Amino acid sequence: MDETSQKIIDATMSLIRDKGYMATTTKDIASTAKVNECTIFRKFKRKKDIVIEGMSEERWHPNISPELFENMTWELESDLVFFMKTYLEHVTPDFVKLSIGLRAPQIYEETAPLIMKTPQVFIVSLQDYFRRMYELGKIDNKDFECLAMTVLSATFGYTFLKASFDDSLSGISQQEYIKKSVELFLKGLEK
Repeated sequence: MDETSQKIIDATMSLIRDKGYMATTTKDIASTAKVNECTIFRKFKRKKDIVIEGMSEERWHPNISPELFENMTWELESDLVFFMKTYLEHVTPDFVKLSIGLRAPQIYEETAPLIMKTPQVFIVSLQDYFRRMYELGKIDNKDFECLAMTVLSATFGYTFLKASFDDSLSGISQQEYIKKSVELFLKGLEK
C-alpha cells in the first residue's frame, strides 16, 4: 500500500471513530489526510471501499485469533483473568468507538461480519475452554455458550462503558474490574 492510500485510510477510520460514518465526508477525509479530494477517488471508488480496506488492517481491527488462547493453565481463575485481560488489551475503547461509527445502515451489511469476527473468536475460544474444563471435571455447568457469553458480556461491557464515558461512570481500574468479575463468576459456578 502506498503512503497516500494509507493516509486516506487512517484519516477515514479516525473520522468515523470520532464522528460516525454518515457524518464523515470525503471533504473531511481529504482535509485530514492532507490530500486533494480527487486523490481519494483515484485511490478508492467509494468511501465504503476505504472502510473495507481499513478493516483489514490490524491497526483498525483487533487481531484476536484462537492462537491467543491456546496456552491455558487449566485453572479457572487464572485462565479467566487471562481471557479477559487479553480481550481488553486488543479491543480498545478506540475500536469500540469505531465499531459504533460503522453501524450506519449504509455500510453495516459490509462491516458487521468484519466487526463480529472479534467476539466470535472470543466466544468460540471460551466455549472450547469451558468444554475442556467440563471434560477435566473442573466445572459442572455444560451450558458452554451461556458461560462464554457471560464472560464476553462482562468484558465487552467494560470496554463499551469506558469508550462511552471514560471514568465518569466508574473509576474502577481494568485490573480491579477483571479481578472482581472473575471472583463473581467463580462464585456463580460454585457447587
